[in-house]
Amino acid sequence: MRLTVFWERMSEYFGAGYADTFARDHVMSELGGRTVHEALAAGWDAKHVWQVVCSVMDVPRELR
Repeated sequence: MRLTVFWERMSEYFGAGYADTFARDHVMSELGGRTVHEALAAGWDAKHVWQVVCSVMDVPRELR
């Protein structure tokens, strides 16, 4: 998954104004105690990060 697609999906689910805030502030144990931004910066695959966000935030299947 390209990062552009990842951020499009984040914006679609959380809204353009909140997606970055969520990604910067929400620490998830499933990402090793990292935020989305930290996980991506550490080299985690965007698709895997998106799957974690979907699981943790119960994103509807049609938006996954």
